[in-house]
Amino acid sequence: MRMELHFTGIIIAVSTFIIIGLFHPLVIKTEYYTGTKLWWVFLITGLVCIGAAACIEQVIVSSLLGVLGASLLWSIGELFAQKKRVEKGWFPKRPDNQTPKRPNK
Repeated sequence: MRMELHFTGIIIAVSTFIIIGLFHPLVIKTEYYTGTKLWWVFLITGLVCIGAAACIEQVIVSSLLGVLGASLLWSIGELFAQKKRVEKGWFPKRPDNQTPKRPNK
């Protein structure tokens, strides 16, 4: 009897782990530099990814677009939660004046 190996589940699992892992610092950096005003970008791209996932037949690509879309939508809530964590002092707040200072010549 010949046994065939199928890697679809492993590819999806590892890719999901990477996508979720990338969104943690992305949410922190987004909140630090822009606050919560770009939440709508997460919404639109998340919905586009989920819509695309529904139209694609390839299992791996469709699954990863679904995971990406869900992660983008989940990040909206995390973005506002990050704002509260900053207000509590758990994360650094961006100083009001972030323009680089030019050295005197």
